[in-house]
Amino acid sequence: MKLGIVGSGMIVHDFLTTADQINNLELAAISTTKRSAHIAQELAKKYNIQKVYTDNEKMMADPAVDTVYVAVPNFLHYEVAKAALEHGKNVICEKPFVLSVDQAKKLKQIADEHDLIIVEAITNLYLENFKRIQEELPKIAPIHIVNLNYTQYSSRYDAFLKGEIAPVFDPKKDGGALMDLNIYNIHLAAVLFGLPDEAKYYANMQKGVDTSGTLHLSYNDKQASLTASKDSYVTPRSFIEGEKGSIYFDGSTGTLDNFTIEMRNQQPKRYNLNKYPHRMASEFNAFSQMIDQHDTRKADAAFVNTLETMQILVAARNSME
Repeated sequence: MKLGIVGSGMIVHDFLTTADQINNLELAAISTTKRSAHIAQELAKKYNIQKVYTDNEKMMADPAVDTVYVAVPNFLHYEVAKAALEHGKNVICEKPFVLSVDQAKKLKQIADEHDLIIVEAITNLYLENFKRIQEELPKIAPIHIVNLNYTQYSSRYDAFLKGEIAPVFDPKKDGGALMDLNIYNIHLAAVLFGLPDEAKYYANMQKGVDTSGTLHLSYNDKQASLTASKDSYVTPRSFIEGEKGSIYFDGSTGTLDNFTIEMRNQQPKRYNLNKYPHRMASEFNAFSQMIDQHDTRKADAAFVNTLETMQILVAARNSME
């Protein structure tokens, strides 16, 4: 995979720290705004990125790039991903994928028309712990109660309170707890339980944006509560509760650092099967293999989850109106 990166924010820095753990990865290029060109130059020097651009179109036209990693603010995902596909590049797009179901379907249509791979970068679904949780889930069934919690006091929250609005807190740029953190919970719920009968989002609003909130998903046989907070502090714990037992995990639902299986009348068993120390390594190894092998079957399967997640996300946002 010959990767061209669009963006230079925190997520790009995180990704680059783990790039040496990704198989068959070539860091071909990075493109940023002219204002951030000095950051791109520093990253290129530190991580041996071959070319630096301040024009996305020029990078996307570069034959040395076969895949574009879209790591820009949420509201720009669609237009950057679309441009990359139209330049004949595979696309890895950060979460949340886009802002509507129609946008998601359009990007997949363009990818299919050009015989390209497009996937959403969502760490938790590619972690080894998640795969084991998915396998163990039938053992505790039938499942009736789900509580997923991703609380992370934002490093930008204090500045937000003072009036300094970063993109993750900017409603005009599709920031907020639902889009930034609860998206991880939604992905888990979608892939494990499918589409709910009803979705309702209850948000704590400050300065026009949800700094925290709980999304309630109602199924015919279970109730799910998905909480995300950028304005509170706690070490979160999440639970999946069934008649025969439960599965729970501490910390971020984006990293799934551990999980415990507790069967009724048995001693709990704790696991950590994650292969890499950084949460992004497993997903990008999966993407690299998918793209190098042109595995459209896996890409299509991943898109099913992306589309269901988008349907839940849109329903949640609409429920606030």
